[in-house]
Amino acid sequence: MGKTVLVVGQGGREHTLAWKLASSPEVERLFAAPGNAGIAEVAQCVPIAAHDVEGLRRFARDNAVDLTVVGPEAPLIAGLVDALEADGLLAFGPSARAARLEGSKVFSKQLMRAYGVPTADFAVFDRLEPAAAYVREHMEVQGKSLVVKADGLAAGKGVVVAHSSAEALDALQEMMVRRVFGDAGVRVVLEECLVGEEVSVFALVDGERVVPLAAAQDHKRVFDMDQGPNTGGMGAYSPAPVYTPELQQRVLEEILQPTAAAMVREGCPYRGVLYAGLMVTAEGPKVLEFNARFGDPETQVVIPLMSSDLFEALYAVAGGRLHEVQVSFLDAAAVCVVLASQGYPGEYRRGLPIEGLRDLSDDILVFHAGTRWQDSQLVTDGGRVLGVVSRAATIRQAVERVYAEIPKIRFEGMHYRRDIARRALER
Repeated sequence: MGKTVLVVGQGGREHTLAWKLASSPEVERLFAAPGNAGIAEVAQCVPIAAHDVEGLRRFARDNAVDLTVVGPEAPLIAGLVDALEADGLLAFGPSARAARLEGSKVFSKQLMRAYGVPTADFAVFDRLEPAAAYVREHMEVQGKSLVVKADGLAAGKGVVVAHSSAEALDALQEMMVRRVFGDAGVRVVLEECLVGEEVSVFALVDGERVVPLAAAQDHKRVFDMDQGPNTGGMGAYSPAPVYTPELQQRVLEEILQPTAAAMVREGCPYRGVLYAGLMVTAEGPKVLEFNARFGDPETQVVIPLMSSDLFEALYAVAGGRLHEVQVSFLDAAAVCVVLASQGYPGEYRRGLPIEGLRDLSDDILVFHAGTRWQDSQLVTDGGRVLGVVSRAATIRQAVERVYAEIPKIRFEGMHYRRDIARRALER
């Protein structure tokens, strides 16, 4: 008898995971909570919010769900996996204690320091005055640049790269005094600003066993040439040319395996996907941050290149049997361009009709991020609306293909970057 799977979340990452899971011959029933209009094409959507731990637990129990795949970080940190496992149910994702790798930058940085995992030098503060003194000493006297990070989750906005002491001091005021991120900013990390090229690396982890997946690079700024405010991500591509086989081996030996082993020794073994945001510096790879889930929009280019069965891999991780599966990828490239609402990442309108998806070529993938059905019309329902993905033999071919197809899609105010994968092409 086939397996029943529940995907938790409602964005482009979750649509990608659901799309790939639906192709597994082992999956008979696929649910998504709460899902979106695109996910509804491959799974049965149920109206349970991703943060409703008790509602998700009850649904998984009542529907004999064999595997729950948790997409976003908030339910992981809230203990969804712990709640499911308490009922004897399998879930793909770390426990709440293990998810602190993402949920607490202080925990993550202190773990890396204790176990020798390469990262930027840093200091931790829970009072404004000593934090401000540290900023003045390092930036005004020593002439260094600093990054100010809120300890907890801040919806991707709790990191400020300060180019002057005034910027850093203002960020401290915002986080520690004005509490713009609530309790997430009670403690802050001040760390040196690393210079190099960023890369997102994913690995399946089952205790001390680590199986690397593909690497990707994303584009955070809203406008071309990395201008404008940061967003959740305006596009991504894989593979990343900077991530050579030699660098991959070094990251495995110096970062991924030591981190997995450290979590075991700390009494909170990590089980799930470990997402390492790295800076490739002149001294080698260093960790900018860890995330406890798949990235978005990196998932939209990594998973479409996966040639092996995603369900088998995730089910094996959840069951502590990662050693039993083989993970493989196509010798190809993928590029994702995000179509966003006008005004994103600030104020934007919802409910705008989306046209043209049926006009796309069959080889183009579209992953819904913020959509819903309204009176039989597909409409926008978020800042990031769609992720348009092309696969090809090379990144250049994938770029040309995706940008040739995007003009077929239309909604009022549609905005997208026109330079996705620029760094790869420049190489």
